[in-house]
Amino acid sequence: MSIYQWFVFFLFLQVIHFLGTWKLYQNAGRKAWEAAIPVYNAIVLMKIIGRPTWWTILLFIPIINLIMFPVIWVETLRSFEKNSNLDAFLVIITLGLYIYYINYTQKLNYKAERNLTPENKTSDTISSLLFAVIVATLVHTYIIQPFTIPSSSLEKTLYVGDFLFVSKLNFGARTPMTAIALPMMHDSIPFLGVKSYLFNDDITKKETSLLNKFQLPYFRFPSIETIKRNQIVVFNQPADTLLDMDNFKPTRNYYKPIDKKTNLVKRCVAIPGDSLEIREGNIYINGKPSKLPESAKLQYNFFVNTQGTSMDQSSLANRYGARDGLKDGNGDFALTNNGEYVLTLTDSEASRIANNPVVKGVKKYLLPKGEDGDVFPHIHSLGWNIDNFGPIYIPKKGETIKLDKKTLPFYKRIIQEYEKNTLLVNGDKIVINGKPVRSYTFKQDYYWMMGDNRQNSLDARFWGYVPFDHVVGKPVFIWFSWDKDGKGIQKIRWNRVFSFVNGNGEPKSYLIHFLIALAAFFVGEYFWKKRKEKKVN
Repeated sequence: MSIYQWFVFFLFLQVIHFLGTWKLYQNAGRKAWEAAIPVYNAIVLMKIIGRPTWWTILLFIPIINLIMFPVIWVETLRSFEKNSNLDAFLVIITLGLYIYYINYTQKLNYKAERNLTPENKTSDTISSLLFAVIVATLVHTYIIQPFTIPSSSLEKTLYVGDFLFVSKLNFGARTPMTAIALPMMHDSIPFLGVKSYLFNDDITKKETSLLNKFQLPYFRFPSIETIKRNQIVVFNQPADTLLDMDNFKPTRNYYKPIDKKTNLVKRCVAIPGDSLEIREGNIYINGKPSKLPESAKLQYNFFVNTQGTSMDQSSLANRYGARDGLKDGNGDFALTNNGEYVLTLTDSEASRIANNPVVKGVKKYLLPKGEDGDVFPHIHSLGWNIDNFGPIYIPKKGETIKLDKKTLPFYKRIIQEYEKNTLLVNGDKIVINGKPVRSYTFKQDYYWMMGDNRQNSLDARFWGYVPFDHVVGKPVFIWFSWDKDGKGIQKIRWNRVFSFVNGNGEPKSYLIHFLIALAAFFVGEYFWKKRKEKKVN
């Protein structure tokens, strides 16, 4: 819904609230008209039910309000001595409409000085859990979110099995757009595999479905910093709309809200206004080689020729750093019929393995320039591929580009999907929102996200630009790292636990520092209590 539609819906809810509660307000010694004034009526209601005024703020925070409404309904009934479990069940199952029945048919007895202390352990537990869920949801939505690295796209920089904290504050916290959803769950309920939100994802019905009308407008709080070139960024997968995730072709009528699209983490190699080109696997920005931070470790596929001589698997992984490559059914690196290993390595690792006596040659595998790789914008005549790509312009908010049939494939998705315009092509004529145009001005910034594992990463080279409204946050901290291929205690990557992301050089673990600080806290607390006890005695 638009802001105007949400405003009308908000006023409608105020009418519903007034009609269902005005007698309750009167019985509590307030005026009936106080139940009709938006926001003020919520402040008055908090006084009636004996709860702090700041609870009113929670009623206007998306997702949090879904937790707060049932709490307020139950508290309202209890303020009028409707304390039974049946009353609580009926008011929740009827979405608060049971209060109408109480308001018009029951003798009301307002209890202003009711005991707000939970009467039993069950009530105490429920109250504590609700408060914990509300606080955790606020932190998860607006401050910091846990995230797990699912793929090897950023391997050697971020590993599969790294558990991250992603800051929402750095690039500006984005408010939820899907209004009806379970708190702290992304697109599905764990173990059940069903959607954690209410939305009609059939593309043919997404505009007409009443359920989809409850989508909130995009809004982002002010940011601490802007996205810089070569920073690592978590974002929602743009191609998780209309496109099959396997081959990025429009093969199914499927739609997901922006904030429920798949979370991905990549390196932002180009920012708005840049011109990007990939030559022989190397990135050039505005005609100059891209300068990466020391922590970035680019990987490519190499043919390692041993003329059929096998190499020790542990040595390949631990000494030479091979983690990806051609493997057999047992997960071991396998020799091809030509007597070669296909290994994913950095340039320095490839140089090191070339010095092994059994290695006869090492060759980086690159697709030649001009060979079509079926990459964005999927124009085969361009002859672009993952290793030789571009140049391509990265759109910047407020910038205007020439629009014709030649440039349209680059920006068609932006115009239609990301910036919500109608687009028609009639011969050589391009019509946007009913008007013939020869140019287009972008409404938001766009970014080019790629993996460091350059030839084993599904990224912008396949699905194009990432809009700023898809940006989730900045990975800042690795709190744990698990190597499924490790053995025993070595399954934990101790050098990565409690380390920072986006730094320079090798990660440095601050786990020992944390444990020392924690021990100091407990020791200090122990002696502080002892000192207080002596003073009392």
